[in-house]
Amino acid sequence: MDKTPSQVPVLVAGGGIGGLAAALALVRQGFRVTVLEQAPEIGEIGAGIQLGPNAFHAFDALGVGDKARGRAVYTDFMVMHDALDEYQVGRIPTGEAFRQRFGNPYAVIHRVDVHRSLLEGAEETGRVEFLTSTRVERIEQDGHSVTVHDQNGRAHTGQALIGADGVKSVVRQQYVNDPARVTGHVVYRAVIDKKDFPEDLQWNAASIWVGPNCHLVHYPLRGGEQYNVVVTFHSRQTEQWGVTEGSREEVQSYFQGICPKARQLIDLPKSWKRWATADREPIAQWSFGRATLLGDAAHPTTQYLAQGACMALEDAVTLGEALRVHHNDFVAAFEHYQRSRVARTARIVLSSREMGRLYHAKGVERLIRNELWKGRSAERFYDAMEWLYGWNVGNCLA
Repeated sequence: MDKTPSQVPVLVAGGGIGGLAAALALVRQGFRVTVLEQAPEIGEIGAGIQLGPNAFHAFDALGVGDKARGRAVYTDFMVMHDALDEYQVGRIPTGEAFRQRFGNPYAVIHRVDVHRSLLEGAEETGRVEFLTSTRVERIEQDGHSVTVHDQNGRAHTGQALIGADGVKSVVRQQYVNDPARVTGHVVYRAVIDKKDFPEDLQWNAASIWVGPNCHLVHYPLRGGEQYNVVVTFHSRQTEQWGVTEGSREEVQSYFQGICPKARQLIDLPKSWKRWATADREPIAQWSFGRATLLGDAAHPTTQYLAQGACMALEDAVTLGEALRVHHNDFVAAFEHYQRSRVARTARIVLSSREMGRLYHAKGVERLIRNELWKGRSAERFYDAMEWLYGWNVGNCLA
């Protein structure tokens, strides 16, 4: 294929973090991009997310590192406490030694601010078109193009299609059509102003309190003016994958027996968003000719490693690099991209499940968990994290 991309755009299904990151990666390879977003406007919902050094490597490769850095809060440490008795299970410094080891910081940020950084970057290129209120219904492709049919009967033709349409991906449904694995774990998220957040928990840290069949997370956002609060529990009822309004009464009913310091967290929010979570079994193929999947569409995961957004950013960078080395031959590049990502993202999905079990341990398993990291040095923690945080643009195709 000619190294100079034609003026026919590449289609990206989904205008979330993964879709915008993909658009930026494609523009950097010389393409025009059309983003098809089913919502009436390009935006993001949610609360805080955590960003490892791998995310900042990706931001830099996509040209929005400065934007993201300016909106992030840089933590001093990560810490885990037992929610029953306040025992400190483990503490990992994320200061200068951490940055030196991994080449970038650990940070926390509002999900909306990640999205805004990517959106600004995409808009500044002048090469990304956004079509809102456009839901993918059906996909056709031949040897030279992909055509997406939307819910209004319109047809959109591009050189290729990136399915970044999230955990309930229509693109995945057409090509894979595999069932979701509903976990039964429910996540409540809220953002609290600093003035309403307990002073004895105002730590500059990604903090987690782990308890039997539940855990609680908190960390600062937006320069410490707000705090993210996340609580997770095993539901007593059969859950359906999705997001609804939460109930203060439901949250409080699940956290009997936890220590007073941690319990403060569930009394704070006036309103909650409720996520009934799911993932999918890892798959070995998510590229199909001129169509491929990215982010949650390719490898939806539970939240226990805090890597969902980070993996979407990595995907986008890897996709761009694959196009570069294959001189914009989509079929060859998509195969290389998939080959580079399948094992790593599957490890995230499966490791996240195991981390959830660790967080929610009870009985003797809880005692074992609380002994796991006793006396462990920062360097040993960093060694254990190398597989995760050692990713960068230079090794992404390995």
